[in-house]
Amino acid sequence: MEIYKLNNQIDIIKIMKKLKVDSAGISIMKKKANLNFFYLKHIYCGASNILKQDALSIGAELIVPKGSVDCSIQYHDAILICNDKQLEILSNKEKIQPFKLKLLAKFISKFKNNQKFEPKIMGVINANDDSFFSGSRFSGDEAVAQIEKMIEDGAEIIDIGGVSSRPGSEYCGVEEELRRVTPIIKEIYKRNLYQKAIFSIDSFAPKVIDLALNNGFKIANDITGLSNEEVAKVVSNYEAKICIMHMKGIPKNMQNQPYYEDVILEVDEFFNQRIEIALKYGIDDIILDVGIGFGKRLEDNLKLIKHLEHFTHYGYELLIGASRKSMIDMIIPTPVEERLAGTLAIHIESIKNGATIIRCHDVAEHKQAIEVFKAIDEVI
Repeated sequence: MEIYKLNNQIDIIKIMKKLKVDSAGISIMKKKANLNFFYLKHIYCGASNILKQDALSIGAELIVPKGSVDCSIQYHDAILICNDKQLEILSNKEKIQPFKLKLLAKFISKFKNNQKFEPKIMGVINANDDSFFSGSRFSGDEAVAQIEKMIEDGAEIIDIGGVSSRPGSEYCGVEEELRRVTPIIKEIYKRNLYQKAIFSIDSFAPKVIDLALNNGFKIANDITGLSNEEVAKVVSNYEAKICIMHMKGIPKNMQNQPYYEDVILEVDEFFNQRIEIALKYGIDDIILDVGIGFGKRLEDNLKLIKHLEHFTHYGYELLIGASRKSMIDMIIPTPVEERLAGTLAIHIESIKNGATIIRCHDVAEHKQAIEVFKAIDEVI
């Protein structure tokens, strides 16, 4: 007998098929191969004692602090560890338990059958002279040529924006925004480019979004996350897709000492509220964007990337956009023009953690990196 250790990220279904495991066995075993970790904040000791016993009874585990068992600590944090099969059992068991364990059951059950999406590249075109990366600024025929190049390089989505949202920037006004983007939008429609790729308008102005959707665009990328319900009305009228992004504050003040008690939970609560607005207007084609760099400290950005999988519980595609952003400079001082390597590291890690739309300036380089990543991922 010879032995070697497998990478724990391996596609276990593929390797079981290679071993010629029968289909019933594959169905059973795949649920035992994936381990889940859930962080439980401020759980009551009575609830944790019940949950720990239920977890132990099926081979799962609840990590708790000293003093939780005898309730000398009434409320505490805990970590639930379970595989997919145990998750399935616990999500049923806890439905009948007291102390808010029904809420736990409802939440963890969302991870039983997560929808899978193939990674897509969203190329960025900025129709302004104020975006933080000069290499993304284009206008007129130059913009159209860049769009065609991005499509050829592998972008499935092109995001057009006429307004800078860099920290400290101020909104130019809807008429100026229209002046910047209208020629590009019209040219995209005239040349039928919307038949070669999906086009997204990066705007929070209903008038601008209406113009774009009326000219072949399919996505409204709203950095204010439907703070204006008129945007929802316009998107609904065209049966288009909405990208809801989280931002604390507005671009002018968003980086003025932002603070979160827990960034994962606060962004999650924001998504809950804004998804409700979208659904109210009949919009169910939704993309979620945690808003890297939009009212976030470095530690917040890193935590969101590390635990991005949390947001897959909604069942929507997740967009990540960290292309050449200042968080890279905070980790290792680097000018904007030299942040491609850091960008690729963040975006590949984000794909591992659940991101499915990568918003970037450098399409060809991202296409190469993603294809190499996928080739490695598919090996068994």
